[in-house]
Amino acid sequence: MLISIAYIIIIGLLMGKIFKVLKLPALMGMLIAGIIIGPFGLNLIDDTILNVSSELRKIALIIILIRAGLNLDLNDLKKIGRPAILMSFVPACFEILGMIIIGKLLLGLSILDCALLGSVIAAVSPAVVVPKMLNIMQEGYGLDKRIPQLILAGASIDDVFVIVMFYTFLGLSLGDSVSLINFINIPLSIILGIILGLLIGKILSLYFRNFHIRDSIKVILLLSISFILVYIEDNYSNIINFSSLIAIMSIGVSLLKNEQLVAKRLSLKFEQLWVSAEIFLFVLVGASVNINYAFTIGFKSILIIFIVLLFRMVGVLVSLIKTNLNYKERLFCMLGYTPKATVQAAIGGIALSMGIESGDIILTIAVVSILVSAPLGAFMIDLTYKKLLNKS
Repeated sequence: MLISIAYIIIIGLLMGKIFKVLKLPALMGMLIAGIIIGPFGLNLIDDTILNVSSELRKIALIIILIRAGLNLDLNDLKKIGRPAILMSFVPACFEILGMIIIGKLLLGLSILDCALLGSVIAAVSPAVVVPKMLNIMQEGYGLDKRIPQLILAGASIDDVFVIVMFYTFLGLSLGDSVSLINFINIPLSIILGIILGLLIGKILSLYFRNFHIRDSIKVILLLSISFILVYIEDNYSNIINFSSLIAIMSIGVSLLKNEQLVAKRLSLKFEQLWVSAEIFLFVLVGASVNINYAFTIGFKSILIIFIVLLFRMVGVLVSLIKTNLNYKERLFCMLGYTPKATVQAAIGGIALSMGIESGDIILTIAVVSILVSAPLGAFMIDLTYKKLLNKS
């Protein structure tokens, strides 16, 4: 097991560095590293790690959501208003709809399987978008109309919305009955998650203000609370139905509002923590890919990704109707909302592990979406933000 961890870290870092030198996202190199050393490649990863890889991927998702929350200013969200709310679910709905249409035509899947696949593919990647938008904010681009904040907020909530949709469709695929309650629970779980997260964040801010503890202990405390929230949602959803992931992000938002200096310091700590979490996330998802099967649907999967990305871009355009953004700024928002990686890595293999018949297809297309959209989206953001956004 220890030697497997060493392989994951060293080979993941090495491949990430190579791809960075090639001006491509490091996560793409880590994903390929996982394919190489995984059970369908050189088989260098111990089964013990593979058996808990879904839990390790969930920890990585928690870390990036806390980090996103610690950088989301409530005042900016209030000023952005309606577009931020629409961006958090409209583009994802368009993309899921696109997958239902195109998946049935090209893959011959059932509508429910297409919806499940669409809910995996539809999320924007915090691993790509969050660092890019933070960098753009630091350089002063788009701040006059709060465009980076709009994308940051919308993308963060979009992820949670898509994950809730995924588990809803997964439940239906496993035989749960279809009812109106399933879909009413989606906004209710999001709202309850926000309220719970803001409340916990407020309590923590009061605790941090009155009792001096090291930032490293605060990080451990935040992670522990996040793990408890995920455990409660997973095991007691019949008693209390809330989105633990949006609650986790809301804790960060609340801390930034009430204890700004502490939040900024914690954000740096989680940025450092993300370095190792990112390696395990993308290497392990690469390791779960059946590369032989991936080649059998390779071209179709790439075509599907590009088509559903067009649906997503139309959804972004619809979300920005009646805003003061010009056509260049709207184009940037459409491009900035295309990268996929983190959520696809975190949930892409769940359907396969749960025995869903289309699980192989879902995982393969999830990985292809990362390989196609993560480098392309990151490249387009870097290429266009100085040309399409105003500098303050």
